[in-house]
Amino acid sequence: MKAVMVTDQAAGTAGMKLGERSEPQVAINDVVVEVHASGFVGTELAWPSTWTDRRDRDRTPSIPGHELAGVVTAVGYGTTGLSLGQRVFGLADWYRDGTLAEYVAVEARNLAPLPGDVDFTVSASLPISGLTAWQGLFDHGRLRAGQSVLAHGAAGAVGSMVTQLAREAGAYVIGTGRAADRQKALDFGAQEFVDLENDALEDVGDVDLVFDLIGGDIGKRSARLVRAGGTLVSIVGPSETRPADVLTIDFVVESDRAQLGEIVQRVRDGRLRTNIGIVSPLHDAVAALNQTKRISGKKIIRVRP
Repeated sequence: MKAVMVTDQAAGTAGMKLGERSEPQVAINDVVVEVHASGFVGTELAWPSTWTDRRDRDRTPSIPGHELAGVVTAVGYGTTGLSLGQRVFGLADWYRDGTLAEYVAVEARNLAPLPGDVDFTVSASLPISGLTAWQGLFDHGRLRAGQSVLAHGAAGAVGSMVTQLAREAGAYVIGTGRAADRQKALDFGAQEFVDLENDALEDVGDVDLVFDLIGGDIGKRSARLVRAGGTLVSIVGPSETRPADVLTIDFVVESDRAQLGEIVQRVRDGRLRTNIGIVSPLHDAVAALNQTKRISGKKIIRVRP
């Protein structure tokens, strides 16, 4: 099968190569999926799991990509809940070969049924961004109607999901980003926007929840904006500033079939819009993922037309 592979961590995306690999074999509790579309996160080549297995053994050449949408072509012994020929979407394991390939083996529990009226490209953009937003806001942030949310990177793939889900839940959302992101963030539902390069972040005042996708100095300053009893949720590691009366949580997104179902249903009925920056065919994936221009939104590789 054709697949994008990496062998040199120092080379980053420039080290990607499109080549031939053997098709994955189905194992207990697995399914093999014929991949139709794959999502790619720009930071994943810095993740240890891209390069090693759970025992810290080198597993290169590895196949990156963890979001997928496609069709089940093989079902392993003991696998339940999915069937041959079924349309699915979800997350591949961090420590196994990924989804920038024609086929991928995935634990069945990490996938959800994909309704026939949702396009593969759209659904491949949902798992990491949608689940990260959902789990950060509701599982960890315990967001309630009437609360205020500071959503960093509100025009990006994750931030736009945070903005939309928080608004739907009845929160007041303040988005942040660069000046060029203002209108896009407002279009996704932010009620205010802070230009992090030109506006004073501290002018936001106190908020109930900060969703931090940036870290560093912005993360430290954001932590001080959370009112007593509020929550700072981070996906960029533990906050360096931890006010005593604020709950601070950093987490790694996990696949959840029920939550994927909630997310895709919101796409179907128009409550949630995807944020796709580029779509490229697999034969152009290496060039597409090495663009120098800034792309706001999810990078999708269309594996099959």
